[in-house]
Amino acid sequence: MERVIRPATKEDVKEMLAIYAPYVTDTTVSFEYEVPSEKEFAARLEKVSAFYPWLVCEEDGQVLGYAYAGAFHERKAYQWDAELSIYVDRSCHKKGIGKELYEKLFEILKLQGIYLLYAHITYPNDDSIAFHEAMGFQKIAHFPKTGYKLGQWRDTIFMEKRLSPLPDKPADPHAADMERIFQ
Repeated sequence: MERVIRPATKEDVKEMLAIYAPYVTDTTVSFEYEVPSEKEFAARLEKVSAFYPWLVCEEDGQVLGYAYAGAFHERKAYQWDAELSIYVDRSCHKKGIGKELYEKLFEILKLQGIYLLYAHITYPNDDSIAFHEAMGFQKIAHFPKTGYKLGQWRDTIFMEKRLSPLPDKPADPHAADMERIFQ
């Protein structure tokens, strides 16, 4: 059994949705109320992966988890920042899948010229907070009762990780060259 981290493809959409769906329907981890359709999810994948990496962790042909980066905010001054999302099959937690996905994501984002990473996490969520802390993130903001899900107002926090020292005059980041990275 060998785990492989690779770019996500349209063929992975069904398996990624199967991983994501319980986070939507049964938890406050995702603030979505409805599980997206395969078509909507495929469109998200296409939009995100046009610039940022979207990765899957696969073992024996089965997708066990996925992680991706996206724009932190749309304004030009934020172009060196990325917001991360990660979802691991709930039967596979605490097996190093998240760590493997994030380490590869960090490597690619650094090559792209991204300096700051953010995770927007429902609070409390001890497992996610501990995971992000172990990956070098620090809590930088707390937003009380910012979203309503499963019959209750929920807090969220932002956690931040600096990938590299901030240069005085950064070059514009560029799209991930996934073919070259995964040769």
